Amino acid sequence: MRSRSIARTATRVTLGLALLAVPATAVAATASPADRTAPPAHTAQPAPNATIPYTARAAVGLDDPAKKELAMQLVSSAENSSLDWKAQYQYIEDIGDRRGYTGGIIGFTSGTHDMLELVELYTKRKPDNVLAPYLPALRKVDGSDSHAGLDPNYPKDWRKAAQDPAFRKAQDDERDRVYFNPAVKQGKADGIGVLGQFAYYDAIVMHGDSDDKTSFSNIRKRALAKAKPPAQGGDEKTYLNAFLDARVWAMKQEEAHSDTSRVDTEQRVFLKNGNLDLHTPLAWKVYGDDYHIG
Repeated sequence: MRSRSIARTATRVTLGLALLAVPATAVAATASPADRTAPPAHTAQPAPNATIPYTARAAVGLDDPAKKELAMQLVSSAENSSLDWKAQYQYIEDIGDRRGYTGGIIGFTSGTHDMLELVELYTKRKPDNVLAPYLPALRKVDGSDSHAGLDPNYPKDWRKAAQDPAFRKAQDDERDRVYFNPAVKQGKADGIGVLGQFAYYDAIVMHGDSDDKTSFSNIRKRALAKAKPPAQGGDEKTYLNAFLDARVWAMKQEEAHSDTSRVDTEQRVFLKNGNLDLHTPLAWKVYGDDYHIG
């Protein structure tokens, strides 16, 4: 599922970080970007709610290369029904969520400003690219679900651009600047570990960050009204439960997000098991599909 709040058009944190990807062993079928309707097949795994004790705490954050790779796979399982997040650079379609075209590794959309920013960055770095002619149209449709000036060739040209390492690098960098880096920075400031930083990242990917009541910042504020994070002397598990409660509330405010399994049968499973630093192996479900890493 690829759908996020229109509110992500606001608040951009300018940080640059190139993608560092360290492969993790993954057992799951990968859905072809060209066939998003085909149900993924997954290797049967033990029940994801099986309790596994974790006592050792990682000295690294979600920005550790191996942990970041896990984060990309976890998000891709929810966004693409696949652990193969690197296959998604070329993905683009209108999924009917009133956000226009959705494309790329993090679901940049033509209606919520981040697709425009991505193509602007790509064009700044490589002016003579196949998507540059669409910039005037992207500026006009920003904030709407319109395809005006984009059809019929924009999806074809997006897939062509995805063969260019410069465009893939631009996707990596915009993902980090707008979503990943701010989430990790706030998580570390709150004193939460890898799982908590991932919960922040997954929330900002779906909801964006702005003054909207369902944005990441307001989800966090809702959690802070119920529990203190470790940086304020609170218990980490208690605070993360409060954050996930607030996240579920935000998801249920919009029909497109009403399936909360990416929280209920993924993040809460890790939290219940005490796996605050996302040690592998990991087993979870999203939208009824089983996934396993490690």
